[in-house]
Amino acid sequence: MPRVAANGMELEHESFGTGEPVVLIMGIGAQMTWWRTDFCRLLADQGFQVIRFDNRDIGLSTWLDEELMLPLRVLLGKALLGLRVEAPYTLADMADDTVALVQALGLEQAHVVGCSMGGMIAQLAAIRHPQRVLSLTSIMSTTGERRFLGRPDALRALARAARGAAAVGGSAPRSRDEVADKTLDLFRVIGSPGYPLDEAELREAAEQAFDRSFHPRGFARQLAAILASGHRRKELERLQVPALVLHGEADPLVPVSAGRATARAIPGARLRTFEGMGHDLPRALWPQIAAEISRHARAASALSASRRTA
Repeated sequence: MPRVAANGMELEHESFGTGEPVVLIMGIGAQMTWWRTDFCRLLADQGFQVIRFDNRDIGLSTWLDEELMLPLRVLLGKALLGLRVEAPYTLADMADDTVALVQALGLEQAHVVGCSMGGMIAQLAAIRHPQRVLSLTSIMSTTGERRFLGRPDALRALARAARGAAAVGGSAPRSRDEVADKTLDLFRVIGSPGYPLDEAELREAAEQAFDRSFHPRGFARQLAAILASGHRRKELERLQVPALVLHGEADPLVPVSAGRATARAIPGARLRTFEGMGHDLPRALWPQIAAEISRHARAASALSASRRTA
């Protein structure tokens, strides 16, 4: 898989298919391989060039281990008190990475699809670079407003993952099996109650990710980036990029109310929710999710073409 220089980072990426580009942005601490290959091919079969990539500080893209920051517990406390949080970088920087990747690949524009933290990044890419974003799809994400809190057990599960990621030793997972075990523990809490969790497949995916790259401290800095970035509601209310919001009705980590608020904020946005879906992408829903993204992207492209010829 190739790497390209983008916004001062080296970003690892991979493409599937040909056609208009669709850039997939994954969530916190997740390598691009969590956009499963079968899903990428399913979307590519709709006639798109599907591009997945490792965000900064994860996978095979640039790590920023030399950057210093306060302990996560301090940053979380400041965020809860509404105080300013400082981090080595923000979600805006990661949005700029995404658009720089598009340009580095010689592309003028792309459809941008983000999942969880990736949805936040995708929103900011559309806000900051509307001329480069043909359409926005925000999946299981939020406007960034603090009022959308997940279930206590889901928040505790994420906090355990954050503490482990930030730890130098002790509770930080260090072995392939331990990482797989902790991944299963997390998704047993935040996964989709309406769809059986394929533990064998999830374990295999976690083990493959560990073998590819193990960099837990990147998770901590990405969480700090979220805390330091504030909310985007006012900017979203001015957004003129065609937007689709997808969300699970049973999401315990980012409640469906956050998805509904995102759709309300963006002028003309369309909302599609999925019964029984939590904070993951169940394989059984892949055809529906891919179809929604494809339909939205085609409509956005047709609208863009009509505006150019008007």
